[in-house]
Amino acid sequence: MTQLTRRQFGAPMGAMLLLGTQAQRLFGISASTNAIDRTLREGIERRKIPCVAAMVATPDKILYSGAFGKRDSISGLDIQPDSIFQIASMTKAITSVAAMQLVERGKLKLDEPVAKHLPELGKLDVIQGFDAAGKPVLRPATKPITLRHLLTHTSGFAYPVWSAEMFKYTQATGPLPPGVVAPLVPLVFEPGTRWQYGYSADWTGRLVETVSGLNLEQYFQRNILGPLGMNDTTFIFPKDKFDRLVSRSQRQNGGPLQEVPRAIPPKPAAFNGGGGLVSTAPDYIRFMQMILRYGRSGVRDEILSAKSVELMSMNQIGDLGAGRLKSFQPDTSSDVNLHTGAVDKWGLGFLINTVAYPGGRSAGSLAWAGVYNTFYWIDPSRGICAVIMMQFLPFVDKEAVGLLSDFEHAVYANL
Repeated sequence: MTQLTRRQFGAPMGAMLLLGTQAQRLFGISASTNAIDRTLREGIERRKIPCVAAMVATPDKILYSGAFGKRDSISGLDIQPDSIFQIASMTKAITSVAAMQLVERGKLKLDEPVAKHLPELGKLDVIQGFDAAGKPVLRPATKPITLRHLLTHTSGFAYPVWSAEMFKYTQATGPLPPGVVAPLVPLVFEPGTRWQYGYSADWTGRLVETVSGLNLEQYFQRNILGPLGMNDTTFIFPKDKFDRLVSRSQRQNGGPLQEVPRAIPPKPAAFNGGGGLVSTAPDYIRFMQMILRYGRSGVRDEILSAKSVELMSMNQIGDLGAGRLKSFQPDTSSDVNLHTGAVDKWGLGFLINTVAYPGGRSAGSLAWAGVYNTFYWIDPSRGICAVIMMQFLPFVDKEAVGLLSDFEHAVYANL
């Protein structure tokens, strides 16, 4: 990975905090900015997407900020650069940082069994198959789950949305209750033998809570969100910010998007390391800038050591591939394959593309997304990070992926 200089590490924070229209005044309304604006504005009109917010930054300054579309159809209000989105699985990267902080402090080890702290994970079953009646056939797991397995999605835990085995299991045993966090379900393979997206980050969050003695909201605010100035990022939605919350929409059976009436998200019964945060484009940029600065929030404050960021940013799954998922619940997600023809990898919390995207991010970039079509990437080789937020299902809907691709191409062509 590209190493940053001490000067870049210690760059003043003032420029970074100039967001939205302030950033545009500072750096000027350039032809490049106008080109990205046009890509997003015309993109949501052509693709019938209700709204989008996007930002691009270097480690120490904002290069672009834009927001287009309506907060909701009833009010007709324009969204703003700091409008609030539900970021779902973009929570996972923050959970991974929390776990790595505890590794640095000697409270966790990457390769020890997590059952040391979470005894319920000490005796798990693996789905071996299904009998003639469709009943799952289980056997005891022979390998222990480690924190490394959880951070790399090689634990064997799987979401039913993208796992044939877990989808069939929930059909046989009944769906999980809505809002359940870290369900104690069977594994779909022995830990360390495959990559499969699933409940691993839920259990990482539970591990952070158990070891730290804090709930995840408390831990995040004290150790990550607060120090980074991510003041709009939380599991507990504040009622006084309701006017900034963007409405969600849902596409069913390939039809037009249907808006879901806005409502204040209820306080969760448990905090989920795998999803559940609300955030904004400016807030998430601050998080990614910290990664670009190899763990520093500013001149002095260190969120993570450079060594930890390097570990998070390198392939941790060997010869396995990551990032491709077949959907078994098409109203929730389309099939996931954001990098056709490539075999991507996974670090300790991030998807890593091994070859460059044509006209886009460099090889070795870090990325992931949230199910409501929020996406981000961190490109250490080029020294930039970017986020684009939409708010509708299904995940990786062709129109959402199309706008993501158009935005990425516009970023690299114009900045």
